Amino acid sequence: MASEKKYPDLTSFKALSFDCYGTLIDWETGFLNTMRLLTSQLPATHPLNTDPPLEAMRLLNDKASAYEREHPTLPYNELLAEAITAFATSDLALSGLPDSFAEPFGNAPGTWAAFPDTVSGLQKLAKHYKLAILSNVDNQNIGATVDKQLAPARFDAVYTAQDIGAYKPSHKNFEYLFGHLRSDLGVDWEKGELLHVARSLTADHVPAKELGLPSVWISRGGEKRTGRGVGGDYEALKDKVAFGWRFDTIGDFADEVERQFAAKEKA
Repeated sequence: MASEKKYPDLTSFKALSFDCYGTLIDWETGFLNTMRLLTSQLPATHPLNTDPPLEAMRLLNDKASAYEREHPTLPYNELLAEAITAFATSDLALSGLPDSFAEPFGNAPGTWAAFPDTVSGLQKLAKHYKLAILSNVDNQNIGATVDKQLAPARFDAVYTAQDIGAYKPSHKNFEYLFGHLRSDLGVDWEKGELLHVARSLTADHVPAKELGLPSVWISRGGEKRTGRGVGGDYEALKDKVAFGWRFDTIGDFADEVERQFAAKEKA
């Protein structure tokens, strides 16, 4: 029988900070469903008219990321509406994209479903840590997500790019997190009390390494070359990240946390 994998200690942290979309919420499915509405209007031979439209999704994400850098104070729902309008016009050469399409897409993240493992995993983790969200999404979308998609799991703090006036991977977002966790929850990251949990390598794990913040990679297939996702290529970024743990899902992470705490109680 193969020996059980040994993970570094997870019981010394007081709080977990989470990226939300892509980590807790099935962000890619929501994006892909919207992409199908656009790419299905293209000629059958168009290179972006594929199912699933992964390359179109990546291109739109790249455009949205550029907008984040150029307009750091623009709320994400407005930014996403502008990005998809520009993408449809310039990348897909589709004319006449109606406002009735772009604006609902900007507000769509709040309707996207949680991964099946998310809510039960968060409920397990809440028994051992304080829970916070650090998200690039606006307050309207995150409010709907927390109140509806992630309920009955609850968070002790929620911080957004709209609150901060910047988007991850900016260090401003993490500095805001550190300061507010200290003042709001009494959690001091410099004392090793905070662990960051995220899917995106580029938005979360690269700045985590730069700042010396311990992190958990919820890879959701991203460790494989065939894995979907826009969170960055692990092979290209492996020297720029330093996560101490990797799990496929939040559920797997929560199970390991429970195992470690149970073992600690017996010791």
